[in-house]
Amino acid sequence: MDVINLKRLVQFSWDKGLLDTMEKRRRVKKDMLKTRCFNLVLVSLERGQEIPPRPEPYDVCFYIVESSGTFTVGDKKADLSAGEMIFAPANISRGIKCKEQMVVLGIQEPH
Repeated sequence: MDVINLKRLVQFSWDKGLLDTMEKRRRVKKDMLKTRCFNLVLVSLERGQEIPPRPEPYDVCFYIVESSGTFTVGDKKADLSAGEMIFAPANISRGIKCKEQMVVLGIQEPH
């Protein structure tokens, strides 16, 4: 049995503002676990960082572990904080704008 300590995996990138390239997004995302049923990804964002809305070919649930931010799914926006979750279906535009230093767990459909 493996125990995963999320706090030890958190690593923030000092890139400012819009994370508009794959390289910049890779610095804030950490693959934690991949199975045949789901993938777990930890996203660590600094104040003011934003992953711009774009479609992805897989479903994902975002669970906010720490802090708060604005999540875009399709043409809707929601302000979420620690303990809340939102679902983003495949091929629908999704994005995250961080208000404060934020940690998010992404539970993804395998891809």
